[in-house]
Amino acid sequence: MGEESESESPSQPNPNTTTYLTNVPRQTHSPPSKLPSRPRKIRKLSNTTDSHNNSVPRIVPCSLSSKGELESAINYLKSSDPLLIPLIQTYPLPILELSQPPFLALTKSILFQQLALKAGSSIYSRLISLCGGECNISPDIVLGLTPQQLRQIGISARKASYLHDLARKYQNGILSDKSIVEMDDKSLFAMLTMVNGVGPWSVHMFMIFSLHSPDVLPIHDLGIRKGVQMLYGLEDLPRPSQMDQLCEKWKPYRSVASWYIWRFVEAKGANSKATIVANSDVSLQLQQQMLPMQQQQQHQHFLDPLNGILNVGACAWGQ
Repeated sequence: MGEESESESPSQPNPNTTTYLTNVPRQTHSPPSKLPSRPRKIRKLSNTTDSHNNSVPRIVPCSLSSKGELESAINYLKSSDPLLIPLIQTYPLPILELSQPPFLALTKSILFQQLALKAGSSIYSRLISLCGGECNISPDIVLGLTPQQLRQIGISARKASYLHDLARKYQNGILSDKSIVEMDDKSLFAMLTMVNGVGPWSVHMFMIFSLHSPDVLPIHDLGIRKGVQMLYGLEDLPRPSQMDQLCEKWKPYRSVASWYIWRFVEAKGANSKATIVANSDVSLQLQQQMLPMQQQQQHQHFLDPLNGILNVGACAWGQ
């Protein structure tokens, strides 16, 4: 279930451009059906017991799209890791926009894998036309398209098989938009990485930018690893296995901390091309900009532990 490599060149991010959470790109076609609302947990403090049997309050975060949650995340990160304060003060607060239905977001993620934004957008526009409108891009419609039809609009045979596998899992009831938004993060990761062409890194991007999950750490993302190395002044690039421990203090808002790390790396002009866009389409654009990193980890499904589900691209929250 590897994430495919294409020949097109990725678009290059502009490190001098302020990024914001926006849809990438906007279509003039009929809008898809509304994304089922992910159950919004009430933000609260729960008591956990540490090794010394002391009761320790633990924050249970809401979706980042919940009112006031981003602000709560920012305040928490500033107090839990002072090294993040300069980053938070330098970059604007992300503006989360409404996401698209999971099936559509996953379809676009697969479609845009390893493609420059312009090339991916062109092929996606043709898919919209072939389906009779963006709102008609559904499992049944996609399964009804032959590999030949998909090939005629520029979709490779391998990606066509990925799209059909995703649609088939929906048709068979293994996945659904409703189940995806209701699953806990661990179950969702396991289910989505069962889709051919969808790996761990892509799942993490989907969770952050489409579902607005607050506590996702893409441990195999080169941009995040490089950023952690620079932030903490580490001599060597941290291994994925070290990332959880290094970023422990960011819990339960590792998604937000990751966004600032991507911005930090972008501004420093590091090798990571993680520009930071946002939302379901974000995953798409990110993917374009992360081509070099994806090529390096191509056989690991781009972030090994993430083994390729969406392959949308580095991580973005607004460009």
